[in-house]
Amino acid sequence: MKLALTSTFRPLVPPKLSPFDQNLASSNMIFRPSVTLTPRMRETVIMMAQKKKPKIEGVSDELNSIASQNLDFAPARRRVRLAFSNVQQQLDHVLFKMASSGIRTDEVSNHAALRTEHVLHRNWYEINSKGQEIFCKSWLPKPGVRIKGALCFCHGYGDTCTFFFEGIAKYIAASGYGVYAIDHPGFGLSEGLHGYVPSFDGIVNNALELYNIIKGRPEIVGLPRFVFGQSMGGAIALKALLKDPNEWDGIILVAPMCKIAEEMTPPVPLQKILILLSKVMPTAKLVPQKDLAELAFRELKKRKMADYNVICYSDQTRLKTAVELLNATRYIESQVDKVASPMLILHGAADKVTDPQVSKFLYERASSKDKTLKLYEGAYHSILEGEPDDRILEVLSDIISWLDSRCSMKN
Repeated sequence: MKLALTSTFRPLVPPKLSPFDQNLASSNMIFRPSVTLTPRMRETVIMMAQKKKPKIEGVSDELNSIASQNLDFAPARRRVRLAFSNVQQQLDHVLFKMASSGIRTDEVSNHAALRTEHVLHRNWYEINSKGQEIFCKSWLPKPGVRIKGALCFCHGYGDTCTFFFEGIAKYIAASGYGVYAIDHPGFGLSEGLHGYVPSFDGIVNNALELYNIIKGRPEIVGLPRFVFGQSMGGAIALKALLKDPNEWDGIILVAPMCKIAEEMTPPVPLQKILILLSKVMPTAKLVPQKDLAELAFRELKKRKMADYNVICYSDQTRLKTAVELLNATRYIESQVDKVASPMLILHGAADKVTDPQVSKFLYERASSKDKTLKLYEGAYHSILEGEPDDRILEVLSDIISWLDSRCSMKN
C-alpha cells in the first residue's frame, strides 16, 4: 500500500502529564521490582523495555518517528492519534468509506469545536470517580431523523473507539440509532497506563458509570438502550449486564471473550508462574503473545491496515492484565445462566482468538428467552474489520435487523 503522505506535525515534546498520570508515574504501580530478579528475568525485562515498533509502510519517516513514541501515558497517545487522523481516513477500507453525510458526531476532548461539511466535532472528556479523563464519542442520525434507540459500545483489548469503530458507528447511526463509545482506562485516548488493567471490575464499573451519565442525554431519554461489546468488550458488556440487568434492553456480543481460545492461552504451569510474578511486578510486559492481527484479520490487505491504528496497545501483555483477563473469563463462564436479557451473539466460526464454541455454550446456557446466535463460516476474530467487504456489511446488517425488531416492540 503506497500512500504519498507527509506531515507538518512537529516532533513530540515530552508529554505534560495530568495529575492522575503524574501520580501513576510516581507510584509503585509502575514496575519497580522490590524483589531480587535472576539475571535471566532481568534480561527479559530489559528486552521488553527495548522492543521497537515495526515501521509502518507507506508513510513518511516523520510520521513513523511520531508513531514510535512511548505511549504509556494519555497525552502522548492523543498527540500521535491527532498526527495520524488524516492518514487513517485515506485508507482503502470499507469502514473508512462509510458515508457520514448528515451524521452528527460529538467527540469529547478539551479542544475547540471543529466543523466539517456534514459533521460537528465537539471536544469532550468525562472525569470518572477515580479522577481519570475518559474519552467519549457519539454518532447521531442527521437532524430530523427519529432516534430509535441507543447503543453503548465496549471496545476490545488494546483497542480504541477512534479507528475501525468509526465506520461501524456511522453505519449504525445512519440507520437511526444513537451510538456512544468510550475508551477504557489505560486504552486509546483515556488516561491510565497503556494496556494496564489492574482490575477488570474497575473497567466494568467505569463503563457503567460513564454510560449511566450518557444515558441521561436528552436525545435518548426513554428510548431502548443496548450494550454492545466486542472481544474483551464482550466480557465487559456481559459483566455490566449482570451487575445492572434492569438498565439495559438487550446485549449485542461480537466474538465475545467469554473464554480465551486454547491457542492464545499460556500453558497451565506458565500461568501459575505469571500469577505469582504479577504480584511483584504487575505492569511488566512479560506474557507471551502471538500476532493478533494475523489471527484476527482474514484478508491480508485489511490486516496491514491494522498497523495504522497507532494508539492500539500491541506490546506483550502486562502481567496483571493477563491475570485479570483470565479471571474475568472464568467468572463469566460460571455466570452465563444468569443472562436473561435479549441477546444477539455473532462470531466467526474460524476464530482462533476467542473460542466460538464458548459462544455456543453462552447461547445454550443463558436463561434469556430471546436469544440469537449466528456463526459466520470461515470467518476469523475481527468479523467487522478483517473480513471481505460483503461479510462486513452482512454482519452490520444483522446487527441493524436485530435492533430494529427489538425497538419496534418497545416503541
